Amino acid sequence: MLLAIDVGNTNVVFALVEDETIRWRWRVATDHNRTADEYAVLLNQLMALEGVERAHISGAIIATVVPPTLFNLQHLCRKYFDVEPLIVGANGIDYGIAINMPNPAEVGADRIVNAVAAHASTPGDLIIVDFGTATTFDIVASDPVTGAGSYEGGVIAPGINLSMDALYMAAAKLPRIAVEPPTTGSNNASVIGKNTVHAMQSGVFWGYVGLIEGLTSRIKAEVGRPMTVIGTGGLATLFNRHTDAIDSVDGDLTIRGLIRINALNAIT
Repeated sequence: MLLAIDVGNTNVVFALVEDETIRWRWRVATDHNRTADEYAVLLNQLMALEGVERAHISGAIIATVVPPTLFNLQHLCRKYFDVEPLIVGANGIDYGIAINMPNPAEVGADRIVNAVAAHASTPGDLIIVDFGTATTFDIVASDPVTGAGSYEGGVIAPGINLSMDALYMAAAKLPRIAVEPPTTGSNNASVIGKNTVHAMQSGVFWGYVGLIEGLTSRIKAEVGRPMTVIGTGGLATLFNRHTDAIDSVDGDLTIRGLIRINALNAIT
């Protein structure tokens, strides 16, 4: 069984994968001070609830955008699961796609992993919109003859929760709000807010819908070919209900990318 670990700025996702099927997944807050022993206690308890023993883990792969977490997660894999983890971003890793960037090492591990998964499952040129701590737009090109894929770059914007926190912290009279579109009395989505909370919800929510639609439209115009837009991340489903710019949503995209990379680099 494979232990796939995806470390984001806000959460760490642990997933157990059997025969390329995600069997279990757990989410804990990202804390770069958390030790390998503390991770082990958390995972041991979560695995015990599902009847999974440590001996069932035969491999591990880690993708992190928080470098200080890497040492302790590597130590976790070695000490408690007796496996040497594969690290996304390490030298010599086969991703199954080219990284067409001047400095491939500076591309976030999560963005590469998403690109790998999306290319493996969806033909043609792609835009991947990941709603995380940052909202990222990543472009994957596909050769029309060979089908070979390449990561071509992208866009990084502040995540919606960051924007809401900044609004709340910087403006003394504005309250903290939830991520949702404002509604009228008939429960229809409305752009024009009739009070402060609704006005803030409209600015943040519909502002991000405009961001999604505007950037995907501009990317498609620049590429000059049809492109499929894939959404992922916690808020992808919510935004997908309010825009036609997203063609499909895949909440497991990052974990599936880790599974794919592990398979490509498996030692036989």
